[in-house]
Amino acid sequence: MKAAVYEGPRTVTVKDVPDAKIEHPCDIIVRITTTNICGSDLHMYEGRTSFESGRTLGHENLGQVVEVGPAVRKVQVGEYVVLPFNIACGFCKQCEQGLTNYCLTMQPEPALAGAAYGFADMGPYQGGQAELLRVPYGDFNALRLGEDAAERQTDYVMLADIFPTGYHATEMAHVKPGDQTVVFGAGPVGLMATYSALLKGAGRVWTVDHQPDRLRKAEEIGAIPINTAEQNPAEVVKEATLGLGADNGCECVGYQAHDPQGHEDASLTLNGLIDSVRFTGDIGVVGVFLPQDPGGAEAQGELEAQGKVPIDFGLMWFKGQHMGTGQAPVKKYNRALRDLIAGGKAKPSFVVSHELSLDEAPTAYEHFDARDEGWTKVVLHPDGHGNGHKK
Repeated sequence: MKAAVYEGPRTVTVKDVPDAKIEHPCDIIVRITTTNICGSDLHMYEGRTSFESGRTLGHENLGQVVEVGPAVRKVQVGEYVVLPFNIACGFCKQCEQGLTNYCLTMQPEPALAGAAYGFADMGPYQGGQAELLRVPYGDFNALRLGEDAAERQTDYVMLADIFPTGYHATEMAHVKPGDQTVVFGAGPVGLMATYSALLKGAGRVWTVDHQPDRLRKAEEIGAIPINTAEQNPAEVVKEATLGLGADNGCECVGYQAHDPQGHEDASLTLNGLIDSVRFTGDIGVVGVFLPQDPGGAEAQGELEAQGKVPIDFGLMWFKGQHMGTGQAPVKKYNRALRDLIAGGKAKPSFVVSHELSLDEAPTAYEHFDARDEGWTKVVLHPDGHGNGHKK
């Protein structure tokens, strides 16, 4: 089968690799028809993680079941399924509490928790930017889709990661109807957090970034854009809220945050939120932060390379703010969000700018990594149905 393989910093090749196969009675094999390039793939693409050369990328996956193991009882061959990026067992202590993002069974390293497809430090599992994908515990991990699945793949594939992740940010920030919410980051996850806050009935949502094309996307769905190349987000938000700040905020950028001039600063968005959110407000952090950043010393400093970020904790403590962190437990939200899509209440595919074939993955990574104008979200079709620009 063909797959998009990481060969080293900023090098992805599409080549033949061994076919995915059943390795456990509970496995299923999915023929991938739609798979996304995620912003967190870029951390690996840029060589800023421990991701090994030779592994297949891709943790946002949707496709059609082509084989099931002998112990699979629910999922059937021929069904379309979307796969949470979290690989979970369903029966460990964490999974029993709904914390599938920190599954203890699927992570082989005893000191760690959580597993994912094609992701650094989250188990040995291959990614889904390929023609076939092995899915462990298929009955538990696969979310079955309805009759409209084939026609609405660009909506449903967002359930693999970014839609639930953006929603998780708003959950940790406790966004409620009528709230005033600020979202740092207008990449795909930031746009999904913005969209989720609006779906929840937030009265006003600001989206902060310095990429004009991404800010336009936020404005199109009803958010107020703040371009950091032109404005100070905290000042804008405070001026609009009698000096108090937003009720809550979401961090959707992560440890490679950088200013409009390109200077990296892992504390930039966190400190911006601490300043922008009111006393006793809530902050949800879903942007990726890692304890080890191989490129961090050169890009930022020795402390940042060890995941030690100099946030304004004194101000955060003084303001009595609360901060939730971590990856999203996708299964906690994906069924409800699926039904919003099926019912016509949500259309997360608004973020998609390009639909390409798997063979075009190297070029797609290059453009997406460069944040080139208009490259907001790339969808790959291993079945060859990519059609270039969406619009």
